[in-house]
Amino acid sequence: MKRREFIKSNSIAGALAVLPAGIVLADTAVSKPILTLAHITDVHIRGNENIPDRASKCLSKVLKHQPDFILNGGDSIHDASYDNVTREQVIAQWETWDKFIAATNLNVYSCIGNHDPWWKAPDKTDDMYGIRYVVKRLKIPNRYYSFEKAGWHFIVLDGNNDGIKLDPEQMAWLKKDLDNLKYGTPILIMSHYPILTVTGTWEGGQHSDHKELKSIFFKHRDKVKVCLSGHQHLLDRAWYNGVEYYCNGAMSGFWWGKGDEKSAAGYYYQETPPGYAILKLYPDGSHENKYIPFDHQI
Repeated sequence: MKRREFIKSNSIAGALAVLPAGIVLADTAVSKPILTLAHITDVHIRGNENIPDRASKCLSKVLKHQPDFILNGGDSIHDASYDNVTREQVIAQWETWDKFIAATNLNVYSCIGNHDPWWKAPDKTDDMYGIRYVVKRLKIPNRYYSFEKAGWHFIVLDGNNDGIKLDPEQMAWLKKDLDNLKYGTPILIMSHYPILTVTGTWEGGQHSDHKELKSIFFKHRDKVKVCLSGHQHLLDRAWYNGVEYYCNGAMSGFWWGKGDEKSAAGYYYQETPPGYAILKLYPDGSHENKYIPFDHQI
């Protein structure tokens, strides 16, 4: 184990012992990061309850960190998936998202959440039906894709298939994408649903193909470093076979509401406050994930 990784691992373990549940702070790195990223997820934006203004203030806090780009983990809009959602409501939510994300000129790399697609279009040929329309509204190249920045390789997955998993076409693409990378290329994988999560034991929502993905990652253990997710609205961290799995909390917290009686504080979902994560990536594949909560009164 490298000295920086040893120091980082032990300092984080110490921090977990004294910080409130769900807040993970990263150790100060020895060398300068090659990339600084913001991870936002589960924004669930909509036009009522002054949410656009509240979300805008949250995004401004994210941008103060001057990230190189933004990773958006899905569930960008409040919901298009319920049976009673109309075409007009879907359009209005996406228009609200457009205004929200236009506050930055940074590149935003998004994945698709389960609440983003509209499945109740009149038929499957409708332009607004399902995943295709979400790809268009998020301005992403495909429902799954990859890209490279500063020597790191980024993979964005789509788990919105029967049983929360990758479909055969996407699984074959993932294997080929990993095989084509040279040895030691550091990889960050983003999915909406967690691939491995601590909170899945009571919250559910984990990839059902996690065993196959775990085997693929082990084959490429020289490369796969980080898996990011959201969906749970809960903050957890897992480690297995050299891969760090970070499920970061939701920007919307308790869907922009004040929370329920079981919440630890206002706007929390269970014990997790609303917030975002700042990641620092290093040339050698090491990294930090720091979750930063918003003020309670978002």
